[in-house]
Amino acid sequence: MGARSRLAVASRTGYIGFVKTTVDIPESELEDAMRFTRARTKREAIVTAIVDFNERRRMAELAKRAGSCPELVTAEELRRQRRRG
Repeated sequence: MGARSRLAVASRTGYIGFVKTTVDIPESELEDAMRFTRARTKREAIVTAIVDFNERRRMAELAKRAGSCPELVTAEELRRQRRRG
């Protein structure tokens, strides 16, 4: 991962430090991660996957806390409107 990529990841995560870790990852899963992320290195694939995972979890937490809007049409109301034409 180049310096620009590290800065991009650091700016999204707010964390600039790096930690060395040894983990056992199934080779097929790592190959898929590299393919899906279009990463050139294993490290880039893992960092990209972790950043993506964390972003999705943050968004899910935000969505849980967001509440609802009573003006929105419910799924059932939408179905009734579609049947009426």
